[in-house]
Amino acid sequence: MRFLLDDEQREFARSLDGMLAAAGTPAAVRAWAEGDHGPGRALWTRLAQAGVFGLAVPEEHDGLGMLPVELAVAFTESGRHAVPGPLVETVATAALLDRLGDKGAAADWLPGIASGTTVASLCLLSPEAPYALDADAADAVFVVEGDTLRLAGEHGTLQPSLDPARRLARPGAGTVLARGPQVSAAASHAADVAALVTAAQALGLGRTLLDRTVEYARRRTQFGVAIGSFQAVKHRLADTLIALEFAQPLVHAAALALAAGAPDAGREIAAAKVTSCEAACTAARTALQVHGALGYTEELDLSLWIRKARALRSAWGTPSACRARVLAA
Repeated sequence: MRFLLDDEQREFARSLDGMLAAAGTPAAVRAWAEGDHGPGRALWTRLAQAGVFGLAVPEEHDGLGMLPVELAVAFTESGRHAVPGPLVETVATAALLDRLGDKGAAADWLPGIASGTTVASLCLLSPEAPYALDADAADAVFVVEGDTLRLAGEHGTLQPSLDPARRLARPGAGTVLARGPQVSAAASHAADVAALVTAAQALGLGRTLLDRTVEYARRRTQFGVAIGSFQAVKHRLADTLIALEFAQPLVHAAALALAAGAPDAGREIAAAKVTSCEAACTAARTALQVHGALGYTEELDLSLWIRKARALRSAWGTPSACRARVLAA
């Protein structure tokens, strides 16, 4: 099995990185946290034009087909730049509607998702996951409860999150779109897609945290020398790099397994999810410790990545749930 990206995939990653670096995502993240979705929607449009959402939509609905490896590449870059909004939930919704087999629902929603004109949120309702992400910004909120899929109506009051840019709300009652075992099967597939791209997001986020911490350790001096020359700091940075390097092939392996429809794809995705999210949290702790008191300040853009790392850790599969899935398989 080949885990290395090909030239076209690497060029895709570079183009997204360059586009998002020039877009000033920290300002968009702060605006999103305040309820101003304009800058975030502008980023969303640019990602759609680059084909990101089309990677989860079949060609018959104006997409590029379900391409898990390319999705992992794209979401690694979105995590690298902490792009706000329900990106994960939107591609998971596309996977759900595609797998559902309801041609009417697919025709109604998938072209808009591919073009970026439709922002969707998805909630697989359970006691552990009672909230929909960014329901206030979404054009449609889909809720799966048991074997029933519905389009939610008005959402409840926004709830606080570990990451202020992740706005949570309880979805309201709404229109039933489908019922039956096909809903449960489609929801399971959508959850796998969501867990995979969340793992990729965490991987990219951890890379940025490490890169910025290394840069700071080179510039910050103590006792007349750069703190990056201290053995304790070197060890923390090295441990973080090893964790991220170990997570990357697991994310790529999970994407390949999903693309191939492998029977153990769920186990591969769970392993990638827990490993990459724990690596991102390691990067967040290292960044906080190396930056010292500066790392605690909200004014520092680094805080946007640190907070997001903790939120992604439990999104679409807690560490304990992922480990249990790996062991059960």
